[in-house]
Amino acid sequence: MNEKARKVRVWWQARRCRDAGMVTSEYAMGIVAAVGFALLLYEVVTSGQVRAELQSIVKRALSARM
Repeated sequence: MNEKARKVRVWWQARRCRDAGMVTSEYAMGIVAAVGFALLLYEVVTSGQVRAELQSIVKRALSARM
């Protein structure tokens, strides 16, 4: 293997290893964000006004003529 090819290979391996530890923290932040969004959505959907609207939509859908 010539010198240039060896340098490219070493550079590529160093570049790959540099980001090796970031995957776990990215997954953790994604999970925290998803849980936060789920809690916010749960609060909105279970609020009185939204619950009444959803029940109204379901009642209209079930009583619709075919």
